[in-house]
Amino acid sequence: MTSPAPEIPDETREQVAAANASGRRPVVFIHGLWLLPSSWDRWAAVFDEAGYAPLTPGWPDDPQTVTEANAHPEVFANKTVGQVADHYAAVIAELDQKPAVVGHSFGGLLAQMVAGRGLSAVTVSISPAPFRGVLPLPISALRASSPVLTNPANKHRAVPLTFEQFRYAFANAVSEDEAKELYDTYAVPAPGAPLFQAASANLNPWTQAKVKSKNPDRGPLLIIGGERDHTVPHAISNAAYKKQKRNEGVTEIVEMPARGHALTIDNGWREVADTALEFVKRFA
Repeated sequence: MTSPAPEIPDETREQVAAANASGRRPVVFIHGLWLLPSSWDRWAAVFDEAGYAPLTPGWPDDPQTVTEANAHPEVFANKTVGQVADHYAAVIAELDQKPAVVGHSFGGLLAQMVAGRGLSAVTVSISPAPFRGVLPLPISALRASSPVLTNPANKHRAVPLTFEQFRYAFANAVSEDEAKELYDTYAVPAPGAPLFQAASANLNPWTQAKVKSKNPDRGPLLIIGGERDHTVPHAISNAAYKKQKRNEGVTEIVEMPARGHALTIDNGWREVADTALEFVKRFA
């Protein structure tokens, strides 16, 4: 059983109202752990220019800025996958049109969960966190999540990454200088609970980290991976693809060469955004 979805914040309601008033197809962007909705700002501009109505709702209680988030990490604690999925479902329920949904990392998992509920017209899941039935556990993924998983008490905490941890988990495929810039610009603490949920999903039949991958109302789905992604290496994204391709809808996978987990925010973000946009254009 999931917790009640939190109240939709005023800023998100304003985005919903603007999308509905525009008459354009909404695109809902879902961020992952250690990032905020602002990580999608450049993507939102690209999709807006292409004729869509972008929305960048946060997870429940997300602060507005990286500075505020780092000053008050406690607001991130105890956010579960089910709670956050219900929150995005509540946002989507306020839209006049079924949206496209684009998510990264745990946002990529949440995008697939939303699609599995039949709430998405078309979905792009970028470097998605694993769900129940995705079995590979590559060493690099275990190392990337170790800052959280090595301490069981972190399940109820918000956990920041050091620069070295961020460099390994996100920014291994860019220069040291760019990695520092990304860390200073985007990195915030993250709830530990979702990582514990994903790590135990295949041992827990009642896990919230599950996707209704066979739902005929799932809609078209694209999974995008990064060739050098430590956090979600090819083995994980490809296993998700294999689970999803049993759906009767269109299911595709693309691997971006020489890209790490920061592929949505680093210097090559536009190539990934254009790949996602072209897929969305085909179906919405």
